[in-house]
Order: sequence, then structure tokens, then C-alpha cells
Amino acid sequence: MRVLKFGGTSVANAENFLRVAEIIEKSAQQEQVAIVLSAPANITNYLITIIQKTIDGNDILSTINNAERIFAKLLEGLAINQVGFDYEAQTARIAVEFIQIQQILKAIKLLRQCPDSIKAKVICHGQKLLITIMEALLQARAHKVTVIHPIEKLLAVGHYLESTIDIAESTRRISSIHIPYKNIILMAGLTAGSEQGELMILGRNGSDYSAAVLAACMHASCCEIWTDVDGVYTCDLDQVPNAILLQSISYQEAMEFSYFGAKILHPRTIALMAQFQIPCVIKNTTNPNESGTLISDEIDCDKNPIKGITSLKNMVMLNISGPNIMKEMINIAARILSSMSCAGISVIFITQSSSKHNISFCVSHTQQTRACRVIEQEFYLEFKHGILDRPKVTESLAIVSVIGDGIRTLRSISAQFFSALSLANVNIIAIAQGSCERSISVVINNNDLTIGMRVVHQILFSTKQIIEIFLIGVGGVGSALLEQLYRQKAWLKRKHIDLRVCGIIHTRTSLINAHGINLNNWKTELTQSNTRQFNLDNLICVVKENYLINPVIIDCTASQNIAEQYVDFLAAGFHVITPNKKANTSSLKYYKQLREVATKSHRKFLYDTNVGAGLPVIENLQNLMNAGDKLIKFSGILSGSLSFIFGKLDEGIPLSQATVIARELGFTEPDPRDDLSGNDVARKLLILAREAGYELELQDIEIEPLIPAKLKTISNVEEFMKHLPEIDNIFAIRVAKAHEQGKVLRFVGVIEETGMCKVKVDCVDTNDPFYTVKNGENALAFYSKYYHPIPLVLRGYGAGNAVTAAGVFADILRTLSWKLGV
Repeated sequence: MRVLKFGGTSVANAENFLRVAEIIEKSAQQEQVAIVLSAPANITNYLITIIQKTIDGNDILSTINNAERIFAKLLEGLAINQVGFDYEAQTARIAVEFIQIQQILKAIKLLRQCPDSIKAKVICHGQKLLITIMEALLQARAHKVTVIHPIEKLLAVGHYLESTIDIAESTRRISSIHIPYKNIILMAGLTAGSEQGELMILGRNGSDYSAAVLAACMHASCCEIWTDVDGVYTCDLDQVPNAILLQSISYQEAMEFSYFGAKILHPRTIALMAQFQIPCVIKNTTNPNESGTLISDEIDCDKNPIKGITSLKNMVMLNISGPNIMKEMINIAARILSSMSCAGISVIFITQSSSKHNISFCVSHTQQTRACRVIEQEFYLEFKHGILDRPKVTESLAIVSVIGDGIRTLRSISAQFFSALSLANVNIIAIAQGSCERSISVVINNNDLTIGMRVVHQILFSTKQIIEIFLIGVGGVGSALLEQLYRQKAWLKRKHIDLRVCGIIHTRTSLINAHGINLNNWKTELTQSNTRQFNLDNLICVVKENYLINPVIIDCTASQNIAEQYVDFLAAGFHVITPNKKANTSSLKYYKQLREVATKSHRKFLYDTNVGAGLPVIENLQNLMNAGDKLIKFSGILSGSLSFIFGKLDEGIPLSQATVIARELGFTEPDPRDDLSGNDVARKLLILAREAGYELELQDIEIEPLIPAKLKTISNVEEFMKHLPEIDNIFAIRVAKAHEQGKVLRFVGVIEETGMCKVKVDCVDTNDPFYTVKNGENALAFYSKYYHPIPLVLRGYGAGNAVTAAGVFADILRTLSWKLGV
């Protein structure tokens, strides 16, 4: 036989009640079933509220009416939907029960207090009424029913409101009942009876405990707990919406889940099922075909070593310390636990420093005042004589626990747990591992709880890696990047990478959607957006309110103002990716600050497109330096636009016309003077020099400009382009002289071993690797301790919106290394 228990939400209304009846019928076709029912949702809370209002002398009429209305609506719905349901009799029964409640309340009002024995009688009415209603419904559906009266058959010991069942005696009493095999058995949850036959309450989650008791007494093959979720999840769905439904967990794992705050069975219910080896299944009344979660003695830590993450919020930590004496006081932990136990205070977490000078323990914030009073009394003499410091209290804390039988054998779990919290910028206040080695717990701040839970769950459970992108600038590179992201989204999802563009920020407007913007229509949505100028504080709010895990800001502008905010971006928890060279070519102080903040905040600052567009220049140079290499000399064509322009000069095309063509193709900077002045190449050269370890400023770079000073002073770009033909003849002469010598002109950047950097026009012959470099290509030659005399040469397209966007895309994917703690 099986025991089925249905919780309050499962019987909250007529629709659910009828669904429960169908589940009972289907189960009864397979084997005999015993049903345990809770009160409808909110009824017990209403009854408790009524008692307290009566004691306080407040009006209770509306609360009583609300409670009675729940039953009235339930009966009306059943009468409409079930032929033969005895509506009149049940209505009369409810009226009688509520008259009895009101009579008890009159006595409470006179006394201005409510003894626990009376309180127990009031709050059990919900279960009592529900059993009679279910009996009437099943009889209307032609079923025979046997009702077990728990006050008579379950022997309770202990307190009126928190009692425990004597299983042996209760088994004897129940076995004395003659129950036909075809009968459906009904029993009210929560209640039992004392030796004298007084009504007793089984305490918190008492109906679940009732089901476990009945299963033990009747030697059931299984106990099913029906509720409003599909089973036990790896995490609270409110905190982690993508939590995973667990197929099975062991009794021991279930105990850890329950103890550390998961909405699952009470520990004593699990303990009872474990004691009698009764498998338990958690199932969903509204989704009965779902298999649910099995709780049993089977351990599958090889398949699922970690079962979940739980949390307890609003904790308080008390820290007791002593400068020198504490290591001699070997009984201090025992005194703490003993005094708390005597006061009825649950110590949820305790840890001791290795120096034995500090002991910290956590209790619920509701028990803070009592806990402090108990400690003050217990260690009064030690505090008085200065042997111990007075306790330090830290409020607004949360306990996060990772649970699973595999923790005992897998050494990497704790490392992943702590790394995840570190990557989420969550400070760990204290750490403890359960003595059974099935859980690891940390204490953190309440405010960090949700983001901490999400990042830990992402690392421990999810194969999907998430990147949340906020793009600043939708010019050539930004637009090309959005097109690539849109095109590759489905392909990356097959690789378990979820790219979400959560923000597109333009000069005058922005588009924000924390769940992801539809890139198929982003231009129209951006145009129609009412969100105005970019604001970092607003983005931080979006990230925090939506608990984004891996936010990335991508700067596809040439703005100095945006570049100067990178430190703020990183400190706020964003990765920063940019083809904008302004930050890395600002002052050396800011250059160093960026890297310090990135390290401190565990965020990535990626800028591989600063030099060479889509070529992996920065990454390769960093790898060489990290491997202990040393730069001896560098020479390179660093400007795709100038590579293109100088290639056109070889073909006899004037400089001005070549510049126009390059600009139309998107090879140049927005202002071509940044290219022709040599400033763009100088910035790239400075970045490479700094990556190689040279501490230089931009003014240290020697530049041979292509345009005279008088053209630089022209403020308007279009006006400048009109005057550019004035220097065509100068370059035509230089090109001709070079051709006479069998050479070509190339615009190169050079770094000497001494650190001297120069940007210049060079004549190269056919033996030089730069001779054939044109059409927008970059070529970089690194002469180093490892690569000498033959240099490491990188060559490829170094200009164009699509190429640069592809380089940014590669940097975006590099942020995923955060998951591995790289």
C-alpha cells in the first residue's frame, strides 16, 4: 500500500480538490492507498491570526469570514462539478465547526490568553473539515472509505503544539482496525492524541510528519508528498529560474537540504522515513505525469555528485574571541551549544579559527536578542574579568550551502564553490563543512545572496554559459558586431553558449532589455526607444535588479569620455571589451589603474582589436611575455587604412583619391586625419610597447606625419578632404623615387630594444617582408629572445568593420574563461 499526502495548495479550491480525487482514484487502481490531508492554503494561518487578534482584543469578524468563505467556495465548486455530492450536509457541518470555533474564541477573549491545549484545538479544524469533505466527495464517486481518527490511533508525546508519535503503540492501534482492502483510507494531518486522549499538534510541517507516521505504521511501500512543484530542484526557483529538477536524492542529502533552508520535508519527517526505509516521492498535483523526485537510501554520487544549493536568509553571526586564553578554554564551544540548546535556540552554523582565538556561530535574526542574552549570562565572569571580549554581532547575513554525497570524494567542489563566489565579487565571511561531509556552507551578506546563488549554480550545474552584452556605439564596427551576434546566436546555443545583447547605447538614445534584445529588429527598436543618454548607474541597476551573471560592456566608439569610464565599468562588475585605443594610450597611471581594478574586481579588460583589428596580436604578445620572452625589436605595418592607401600609391593613384576610397570602404578612422597624422599608428605602437614592458607615454613616440601642420588645423573633416589633394604631388615624387630604386613606400612603426619608438615612412625592397603588404593588410614582426634571428610574423587584414567586429567577437567569447577561474 501507498500513502499519499496532499498539501494546502493541492486542496485550496474545487478544481484542485477534484484533481486530487482523480489522482487518488488512479493510484487506488494499482494498490490500496491511504490519504493524509492538510488544511486548505491559508486556513491554518487564518486560525492562528484569529487567536492572536482575540487575545489582543481586535476585531476578528473579517478574518473569520475569509476562512469560512474558503470552505464555502470549495463546497459550491464541488456541488457544481460532482453529481451526488452532499452539499447541504457539508455546509451544515462547516457551520457547526465555525460555531464551535467562535465559542472557544469567546473564552479566549475573556481570559485574554490562549493555553496551548486550546490553541491546538482551534488550529486543527482545517484538516478535520477537509477529511469530511473528501470522504463525501469519494463516496459521491462510488468509493468506499475508511477514516482513521488520529486523536484515537496516533499516540503523541511531548508538547501540545510540538509533539512526537510513538510509532510502536500507534502501529498496534492502527492494526486493530479492520480495513477492507478496496477501501480508500483517509486521515487528517497535523493532529494526534495524548495518552489521556487530548488533542496534540505535530508542529511545523506536521501533516508531512503525519504521512510518514502513517506510512511507518502501515508498512507502506512508498510515501508520496503531493505539492505545487514538480519535485526537489537544485536551487530555489525564485532565486535561480533555470534550476534543475532532481530525479533522486538520498535521505542524508534530503536532511541537509531541509536543514539549510530548502523548501522540502522537515528533518524529522525525513529521519522517520530513513529509519523505516520508506521511499518518498515529491510530486506536483497540477502536473501528475511528472516523475517527481525520489528520496531513498540509494546514493548516486557518481552520476550526480552535487545535488543542490540552499540558502538561509536573515541570519545573525555572534563572534566570541579572547586574546590569549581561549585556546585553554577547551569547553567554550560546548558551553555555547549547551546554553543555546537549553534556551531553545537553534545554532545553524558554527566555526572556529585555527588559532582558537575566535568562535563564530549563526542564529536566526528572530533569535538575536535571546541569543545575546544567553551568551552574556553564560560567560558573565569571563567578560567581567576580560578573559573574553564581549560578543561582536554581525547582522543581515545569509548562509549558502552546497549539498551532495559526492562532496566526500570530489576535491574540486569546494574550490569551484569559493571561486564562483569570488568571481561574483561576493565576500565570504565564514566557512564550515558539515561533519557528515555532505555539505559545505559559507556565510555572506544578505544583499549578495541571489547573485551568489546564481553564479554558483551556473558553475556547478549549468552547461550553458551566459554572456550579457551592453554595446556602446553602433557605427560601422558596432553594427557589424550586432549582425555577427545575430547570425551566430543559434550556432553558439548548440555549443551551450547563450549570448544576450541586453543593451544597445547610441549617442542620443539607448535600448535596454535584461532578457535580451531581438537583434532582428534592433534598429527600429532603438529609434523608437524613449530611453535617453547612456548612464552607468542605470546599467548597474539593470544588472543588480536582474542578477545578471556575466555582464560585458563593449565600447565600439572612439570616445575619450567613454574610455575614461572603464575603471568604473570594471569596478561595477562589468567585463570591458573595446577596439577603442584611447584608454590604453592615456596616461601610464590610468593604464596601470585599469589593470589593477580588473584584477581586484575579477573582471576582464580585453582589447585585442586595439592593434591589428581581427589579428590576435595582443594575445600572442601577452603569451610571449607570460612565458618569459623579451622583446628585442619590433617592426610593423600597424594601420590597415595606411596599408591600403600606400598600396594604392604603388598603383599610381594619388594620396587624396586613395584616402577617399579607403574612407568609403570603412578602412579609416571616423576622422582620416587620425590615420594620416600617424597618431593612430603611434597609439598602436605605444600599446605594444607597454605590453612589452616599456613604461612610455604617447608623447614619447616619435612621429613622421604624412600631412603638413596647416592641414591639421582645419576643423571640419569634409573641408580637410577638399584640401588633401594639395599634397598629392609630394607623395607622387616620393613614390617615383622609390620605384626607381626597386622599392616601395610603407608606413611602419618601430620599437627598439632601448624602448625608443618611431612612426615613419620607410622604403623597403623586395627582400623585406613588408614589400607585398597592401590592400588593408597588417604585418607585424616580433624579434625576441625566443624568435631571433627569424621573427614571429603576424600578417592579415587589419582594417574593415567586419574584421574588427570579428576580433571583438573573439574577445567576447574569451570572457567565458571566468567560469574556469582563469
